[in-house]
Amino acid sequence: MTTLVEGPHPGGFLVWEAFRDYTRETITIASGTLEPGTVLGKITASGNYAAHDPDATDGTETAVAVLWGKADASAGEVPAVALVRGPAIVNRHDLVFGGTPSEAEITAAHAALLDVGIRVR
Repeated sequence: MTTLVEGPHPGGFLVWEAFRDYTRETITIASGTLEPGTVLGKITASGNYAAHDPDATDGTETAVAVLWGKADASAGEVPAVALVRGPAIVNRHDLVFGGTPSEAEITAAHAALLDVGIRVR
């Protein structure tokens, strides 16, 4: 028998949000193939978004948003929807981090998301 594996769904990380027209925006993903729930940072120079990277120095070291659905920017910039402000609550177990961040880096990302009104539970 064939085993099927279901991946993350768009918005599957969301527990609660006040008003979707307020908390979500269409953004531009600069690079990468990203899954729903990917924690994003904002590139200071361009204003575009990319996967949060605690070791970066381009603005993506600070978590500021969560990607709503899958985005494939491997061939260049693409538009995408992201949860960019709260009030909102997200499930910590459904968030996606690039690389292998330490617990301290994940905790710092959660705190940075709280700064924009996105509570991680």
